[in-house]
Amino acid sequence: MKKTVLAVLAILIAGTSVSFAVEKLKVAIPQRGFWDSTWVEFGEAAGFFKDAGLEVEVFYTDGGAQTIATVASGSVDIAMSNGILGAIGAYVKGGEATPYRVISAEMTGANELFWWVKSDSPIKSLKDAGEGKTIAFSSPGSSSNLILLTLLKQAGSKAKPVPTGGVPGTYTQTMTGQIDIGWSVVPFVLKDVNEGKIRIVSRANEAKELAGQTIRVNLASVNSLKTKREAITKFMQVINKSIDWAYSNPQAIEIFAKNMKVTPEIAKQAVEGFYPKSAMQIGEIRDIERSLQDALEFKFIAAAKTTKDIEGLFDIVYKPK
Repeated sequence: MKKTVLAVLAILIAGTSVSFAVEKLKVAIPQRGFWDSTWVEFGEAAGFFKDAGLEVEVFYTDGGAQTIATVASGSVDIAMSNGILGAIGAYVKGGEATPYRVISAEMTGANELFWWVKSDSPIKSLKDAGEGKTIAFSSPGSSSNLILLTLLKQAGSKAKPVPTGGVPGTYTQTMTGQIDIGWSVVPFVLKDVNEGKIRIVSRANEAKELAGQTIRVNLASVNSLKTKREAITKFMQVINKSIDWAYSNPQAIEIFAKNMKVTPEIAKQAVEGFYPKSAMQIGEIRDIERSLQDALEFKFIAAAKTTKDIEGLFDIVYKPK
């Protein structure tokens, strides 16, 4: 009888340990503190990751190729918020050997970025930015790269795109005259705009061609998809819950404002004016044909490709209802 009781207890303890097992994921996120780079922090604040039995270790990057490199090298399981053109370009070169896959959309349409000049600049719009003028974007392959190229083409501008890294460094380069036109993401420098220190000369949402196109995606390591697929699926389910929470809970604005060192009023202005929730859908990669056209035109790929040519790049792990 005693042995039977002990055996039952052993089974119960083993079952309990399995149910409370924590799955660990390493995640790379670009540009710390921006609204759509804070989904993990929001999820942690709401307790969603704990409820899902996930422990997330976050690494922050300057975006673009740097973020893709972390997942390509196997340093992380997931890389958030990557420009789709960079992902397509790498896959076309590497094919099935490419060490990552697109697991979800991150941003559809161009919304939160803008380009600005000092208040005393003679440049009023991108049409005024002719040959010899320099204009910033974050890094090659990033969404800011795609959006800028689209805006320049639309405006007929011959300004020279220059990769300047993150927003703080770009601000310094632009204010000191090293760059003619800087790039930014709200709410960073929005206070300067409100106070008239700088002027916005172009907003991302002016790139009408990109309105229905997924411009940023989330990636996962192929190896991680083989060994941690269930955890990665849970992660994306939590991200979806975190997005819903961020647009309904005032605590999200408080966290955003604190991260960006701005007032809650400016943080709220940024979200309401630049981050429509509809752009944050994660379940569908939209207008891939347009992305392939852009990839060819902007030299991310050397020859035209069809959606069938790159279908192996996509492995959508979760589609919200």
